[in-house]
Amino acid sequence: MYEVLLDNINRKVSLSAEEQEVIKTCFVPKKIRKKQYVLQAGEACKYILFVEKGLLRTHYTDDNGGEHTVQFAPENWWISDMYSFLTNERSLYNITALEDTEALMLSNSTFEEMVAKVPKMERYLRILMQNNLVAMQRRITGVLSDSTEEKYIRFTKTYPDIVNRVPQHIIATYIGLTPETLSRIRKQLLHKK
Repeated sequence: MYEVLLDNINRKVSLSAEEQEVIKTCFVPKKIRKKQYVLQAGEACKYILFVEKGLLRTHYTDDNGGEHTVQFAPENWWISDMYSFLTNERSLYNITALEDTEALMLSNSTFEEMVAKVPKMERYLRILMQNNLVAMQRRITGVLSDSTEEKYIRFTKTYPDIVNRVPQHIIATYIGLTPETLSRIRKQLLHKK
């Protein structure tokens, strides 16, 4: 455990052996069973999670009972409800495991402690937030202007390893399509090849 996390961090900032040891003490390993909740809507989000193995997703249910997937987090990805994490307000989201998952959890209080002890982590986290902002802006633009086919193609480029790991109806909730429309698009793309 911790090797995947430390490799991820070291790709963006160079950590000393001592800094790596400090970071290890800040994270708590967590095994999450398939279909288990890490966060339920209505609770305050207490953790940021780094996925070492497995697959998590953030999703919510609208007032009409429709399910919407906001994010997938496969290996080497971070996941949380950052608004709830930072404000301690109730989350709108659920975070659940789509596969048996091994994650590293960073609590709110430990987060501040880690950044104080390892200042390089502020730079690393700033880089993550910048990348997240860019990805979110591109996703919003895609939702507003891409055709249904383009939305699916963008999904497969963003999450190339997930297409065969996630049920089609859940992929549809991420793209904003019905499962039937997604099935039709996939068939059309196969015929074009």
